[in-house]
Amino acid sequence: MMRFATLGLYHEANTFSPLKADRRLFGNGGVVRDGEIVRDYAESATTLGGYFSAARRMGIEIEPILFAFVTPIGAITEDAFEWLVGEMLAELQARGPWDGVLLNLHGAAVAEHLHDADGEIATRVRRVVGPDVPVGAVLDLHANVSKRLVDALTVTLVYQTNPHVDAKERGIDCTRLVAAAARGEIRPVQALVPLPLVVNIARQDTAEEPMAGLVAKAREVAGWPGMLSASVVEGFPYADVPQMGMSCIAIHDGDEFEATVAAQELANQVWKRRSGLQAQGLAVSEALDIAVREPDGPVVLLDAGDNIGGGAPGDSTVILQAALDRGVPPLVQTLWDPHSARQCIEAGEGSEVHLRVGAKHVHSAGRPVPVHGTVRAVSDGRFEEPAATHGGFRFFDQGPTAVLDTAEGHTLVIGSKAVMNSSLQQLLSVGVDPARYHIVVAKGVNSPRAAYGAIARRMVVVDTEGITAMNLGRFTYRHRRKPLYPFEAAEFPE
Repeated sequence: MMRFATLGLYHEANTFSPLKADRRLFGNGGVVRDGEIVRDYAESATTLGGYFSAARRMGIEIEPILFAFVTPIGAITEDAFEWLVGEMLAELQARGPWDGVLLNLHGAAVAEHLHDADGEIATRVRRVVGPDVPVGAVLDLHANVSKRLVDALTVTLVYQTNPHVDAKERGIDCTRLVAAAARGEIRPVQALVPLPLVVNIARQDTAEEPMAGLVAKAREVAGWPGMLSASVVEGFPYADVPQMGMSCIAIHDGDEFEATVAAQELANQVWKRRSGLQAQGLAVSEALDIAVREPDGPVVLLDAGDNIGGGAPGDSTVILQAALDRGVPPLVQTLWDPHSARQCIEAGEGSEVHLRVGAKHVHSAGRPVPVHGTVRAVSDGRFEEPAATHGGFRFFDQGPTAVLDTAEGHTLVIGSKAVMNSSLQQLLSVGVDPARYHIVVAKGVNSPRAAYGAIARRMVVVDTEGITAMNLGRFTYRHRRKPLYPFEAAEFPE
């Protein structure tokens, strides 16, 4: 029986956020070890769920070591990074030898002292296990992939759906390839082709063009003779690092030239579609006009600038204030506001409260909004989503939570922790049915689609202010490559 280790640090870092992923944040439920990993992830639709599922089927003994994850936020502090990576590497060394290693990395992790945190982790793992042990990883579609990362890995796979509902499938594929490499049945050779190109967040849905065609092209290339995998990677534009941008990865069984040809062909197709990968969004007033004109709801307004899945805090009040100003039909949304949640909980269910909600941080979009309403329910904020969601996560914790029905007929679900709006259970678990509202404000662009797509009459991307704003010209980059389209005119050899 082969014996694999699995471990990882999975973080998408928005370097424009002043809030850091520090030791306290990871220590507050963001780190699981050994059997805790099995408990929380083995039956999930995550990458780890795919690793465990494939290992069971293939008769591989898989030993979980440590997995760390927090909702996207700013860079990881040096202290937290070295603590987590130091522990996982020490355990990897002590428990070896291994026949293979399965890493769970995001691909857009940044630490205060490292632009390429994922590449650093993979390189350190490679030093521990040596050159002959196959090491595989599944990256998020938003990975900013570096050559250093790919060089340290034997197999590099990437989600090919956005919303990310194929994490488990990719985990199964990775386990299969690493096992075949460990048995000497294949010799994976990888090629990475980075493009001088950034894709707008509003053009990243893989069910829509041009991404739908590019993902289909990746599947076609993966079917070429001798190919083991081909991936198009969207990248993450809110991480100001040298490797920021789109890329393509191809893996061939033994032939470096063929891998390079495949990756280059896929990259050429991406480049041809570069103008279609850009977008302009609707202003808040325009989005509300559309929502009000729609005869039936719910109309889901995707709050791009306050995208929790991209590192925003989830406390913007821009759309809420505009909705109150013009008196729109009933609206429901979440807000990250621990202070207001605590006030509601202390008042108790059925109590009337006067609050100033949201926008409590210096980097928040909007201002605190005065509201008067009734506390409908309180909760510990824990909920479970058994279906495949964005990233495949199953268990969620938004901290002490209150449901507030305002005098204007709107409903605010106020939580103490920022949690992506990627599951209907976030609202249903506290007795709120989003299908009964004319407008739903979702804090994200792509991650909410897997949840709300099933009930939405219409989904509208709103170009709001915030640290995940659609218009990337609002940000000051210091480390990105130049030239990089659409910031500058760029050339790419086709």
